[in-house]
Amino acid sequence: MSKIPVGVIGATGAVGQRFISLLAHHPWFEITDLLASERSAGRRYGDVVNWILSDPLPARIANLTVQRADAGAARARVLFSALPASEARTLEPLFASRGHYIFSNASAFRMAEDVPLVITEVNPDHLDMIPLQQARRGWEGFIVCNANCTATHLVGALHPLHQAFGVKKAFVATLQAASGAGYPGIPSMDLIDNIVPHSYGEEEKVETEPRKIMGTFANGQFQFAEMTLTAHCHRVPVLDGHTEAVSVALARETTREAIIDAFRSYRGLPQELGLPSAPDPVVALVEGMHRPQPRLDRMAGGGMATVVGRIRPCNLLDWRFSLLGHNTIRGAAGGSILNAELMAHWGRLSP
Repeated sequence: MSKIPVGVIGATGAVGQRFISLLAHHPWFEITDLLASERSAGRRYGDVVNWILSDPLPARIANLTVQRADAGAARARVLFSALPASEARTLEPLFASRGHYIFSNASAFRMAEDVPLVITEVNPDHLDMIPLQQARRGWEGFIVCNANCTATHLVGALHPLHQAFGVKKAFVATLQAASGAGYPGIPSMDLIDNIVPHSYGEEEKVETEPRKIMGTFANGQFQFAEMTLTAHCHRVPVLDGHTEAVSVALARETTREAIIDAFRSYRGLPQELGLPSAPDPVVALVEGMHRPQPRLDRMAGGGMATVVGRIRPCNLLDWRFSLLGHNTIRGAAGGSILNAELMAHWGRLSP
């Protein structure tokens, strides 16, 4: 089939670059539009971007002319948003009102009552909210959000357990990579030889977003999952890959072997459909008391899988384990692209 034209809003930033890297050779999508601030508009992308990824910037993309994001216009109908939340609040509705399909990595509308917050293996049915969103807001386009990078991989591990045994409570302590703060992010003298506790809403996102994602959609409303989450979030001197130490209280008693089987057998609609970005397995299990580790495990499933290890009884709740996930691939751009792949498979992304 011919490729679907797509654009990236906020194309010069760290997440925007990750979108470009993942889309540059995508089998279904082709980048036609790069949108950024007025400072970059009208100039060649390769001349304005400070490319920070290890894979090279494709020449075709480097030669594209950057458009002004605040103009609210693009040739492509499908747009991936890497905007900061403050800008997304204004620009994403502007594009959606003009008929664009917005797949957003921003936090601005994740908890809105008519915006799907989607992890494709978990709640693809939440995309059925889109016609209601369009009717309520008078849009021909729409906004679909992917989750916070830390919440994404937490849900990747909790959902198999919730399906198999029911999750009542979860405690998570996170060690989050520097790239999660964007570029240039936290100053080096704040992070080297140091750990920085979060103070800008990260814990609230981790405690609320999973409940929306793992909840239900019925009668035009999202019903949050009945579970209690508490989070302690920290920024650590790691480049990519968020590590999370998790303890869970389950609704039913189980064994370590049954938990391992729940992780190993876990698959979702993206795997059944064979979507291009879908990891298989969704949860990658690692052995040994010293795994997972960011340098060794963050690229599991092309950076799209959630890596789980150190499964053992918990003295406070029922069970505990460690998980790891790539924060700018599955936790950001890759998760948004997978949402768009599912919509494309369903034929819901008209030119």
